Amino acid sequence: MQTPDRPVSSAHPRPRSRPLGVSRTPGDSLAANVAVWAPGLEAVDLIWSEPGQPWQRHTLMHLEGGVHFDLIHVSPDRALASANSDLDPYTFMALPPGTRYGFIPTSSSMLRQPNHTPETEQIFLDPHGLGIERVARADQLPGHDDRPDAYGTRYVSSVVDERFDWGDDVHPDIPWRDTVVYEAHVKGLTIQHPDIPEHLRGTYAGLGHPVMIDYLKSLGITTVELLPIHAHLDEAHLTENGLTNYWGYNTLSYFAPHAAYATAEARARGTQGVLDEVKAMVKALHAAGLEVVLDVVYNHTAEGGPTEQPYCWRGLGDEHWYRHHNGHYLDMTGCGNTLDFANPNVVRMTLDSLRYWVRQVHIDGFRFDLAPTLARDSQHTFSQRHPFLVAATADPSIGASKLIAEPWDVGMGGWQTGNFPPGWADWNDSYRDTVREFWLTDQRAIASGGTGGSLSRLADALAGSNSRFEASGRTPLSAVNFVTAHDGFTLYDLTAYDQKHNEANREGNRDGTNDNHSWNHGEEGPARTASVRAARARTARNIMATLLLSQGVPMITAGDEFLRTQGGNNNAYCQDSPIGWVDWKKTPADRAMLACTQELLRLRRRFLQDQPEDYMRRVHDVRMEWFSPSGNHMHSYEWQAAGFRTVQMVIGARAGTTTALVLVNGSALDVEVTLPSQDAIEEIVSRGEEAEPEDAPTGFELLFSTDAALRPSYGMRLSTGDSTVAPSMSVTVLRLI
Repeated sequence: MQTPDRPVSSAHPRPRSRPLGVSRTPGDSLAANVAVWAPGLEAVDLIWSEPGQPWQRHTLMHLEGGVHFDLIHVSPDRALASANSDLDPYTFMALPPGTRYGFIPTSSSMLRQPNHTPETEQIFLDPHGLGIERVARADQLPGHDDRPDAYGTRYVSSVVDERFDWGDDVHPDIPWRDTVVYEAHVKGLTIQHPDIPEHLRGTYAGLGHPVMIDYLKSLGITTVELLPIHAHLDEAHLTENGLTNYWGYNTLSYFAPHAAYATAEARARGTQGVLDEVKAMVKALHAAGLEVVLDVVYNHTAEGGPTEQPYCWRGLGDEHWYRHHNGHYLDMTGCGNTLDFANPNVVRMTLDSLRYWVRQVHIDGFRFDLAPTLARDSQHTFSQRHPFLVAATADPSIGASKLIAEPWDVGMGGWQTGNFPPGWADWNDSYRDTVREFWLTDQRAIASGGTGGSLSRLADALAGSNSRFEASGRTPLSAVNFVTAHDGFTLYDLTAYDQKHNEANREGNRDGTNDNHSWNHGEEGPARTASVRAARARTARNIMATLLLSQGVPMITAGDEFLRTQGGNNNAYCQDSPIGWVDWKKTPADRAMLACTQELLRLRRRFLQDQPEDYMRRVHDVRMEWFSPSGNHMHSYEWQAAGFRTVQMVIGARAGTTTALVLVNGSALDVEVTLPSQDAIEEIVSRGEEAEPEDAPTGFELLFSTDAALRPSYGMRLSTGDSTVAPSMSVTVLRLI
């Protein structure tokens, strides 16, 4: 049950149209205020059942701007009992925690006829309901499907107690420059982990378990980005095929957490137990200094197309909640419907939801699925100054969080990478494509006798795609760089499959993209030969090194750090199975990849610790110089020359104390390289620091290479101007000393 943000007089509580949902009245009143935006209904009844009590109904007598609202009072006997009791007043208030409720048109015959009950007919959920509960029995469901998330189930909203012992919990508030995102699924991450107690695997409590937290800390990430945990449904076609919406991009409630990810013990306590377990998970991750970001889906709902079952918004006001054109749904999501963010009430619900997750659940940020949909005006056009984007950024709670856009949808003008406003970061899909092309499709061309592409696009990616983000007034810190995500091949599968293998999805392998920029290194699927296995591992190391050495904010997909596979499935959205789960059994090659990832993250941390706090926020203070294998500055023709695939990147900051050299060789042959000369180094130092030339570094120390043969040489020192060999298909890191 929500408490109002704005203090109001408590002498004589009266019905209020705000806040929406179920809220406490001010002062000592035991009444509850109920408000719902239902512009499609002339009159609305609240239907509810307090714990252990029969269902009741009451007409909401007040109407303002499409909001139906009223007070629900307790009986005189309960009010008297409250006055004479030392028990928690929540026990006596109207609509106490545990109350199940929803809305119906006043003209409905539900509860007036014995066969019309919430168990047999779907009442409309509260768009602001903090809990959600299933009420139908399995034998009443279509097809007798007893899964808790199956399409066709009957649901009601439920009241929860927002109070929770947060202790000294605070947001870790990791600066963007230090942030490393780890995208994971609550269930999939822990369901097969052998060291987590079995009854906690696949749950919120499992993610908050010390074993999991210790692993995340040892890996070196800072921020866990969770696939949707809002309550969601399986689509009808999945239910018919015996599958589930594993990823959860089919939202049924924007306030209630998904119950199926809670432990059996928490679910036995109902929606309150589920919510408390989510909060305990967040508290445990925060105590370890880890942030929690939620993937959120405000662009469409689980109500699907116009012929599918209404659960909430469609029944309350279809024409107002959703976008329409010429009498039909305007689908910009590919999911059957699109919420209308040109309507201020849709914006209000979304802001209320985000604010709730920050204030009450202590969430640290959000990744917005199909974010351009949330910024389209009444003409369905994306606007950087859309009221939702402005309001979210300006809100003291929401704006202080990490706001990450998936900057595309399927509508006209849907690709908006780089175009979101300051205060927002974008998933950098151009980075993904560039890195895949350089290390995979170009490498395939080279293996077939071609030359591969040029260096220019890779250099832009390494530099944080600044040219793409500066037009919107942002820096590389607004680029969330990734090569893989939940959607698509895993890192290992990029190196092992030329074609998708989605047969388990039961769609005839038609689903999922065919444009993967992958290369199987000569064998499709599990490799039979040691040389192919070694080549794949080297490519994976090169991709991970590129990701973690680039300017911007890196995102790792869970399991990529130790070569997790999905067997070539690049659309595992319906695979709540070992295909979609993280397998924690590791081969020697898996453990070697994990050690490589940890080493790269340590290098990244060490480098950033030696840079000023505003590193990457002030682009002009970042020192970045590019040298060819000859040791000279790169010429313009070299950037575009086909087959010219070796470059030296020197990077540091004007006031930093460490400067690094990253040597990339994307060719099939070893390349002799002359390191930058002493004159070049002195020029960099004098241009970037208040230092005398005689204090300039005079050499380099080898720190890391994706070529395993160089590992015994770590710590080796080279002088400026020395010649060395850049191994074929490798990334090598040195530091100026």
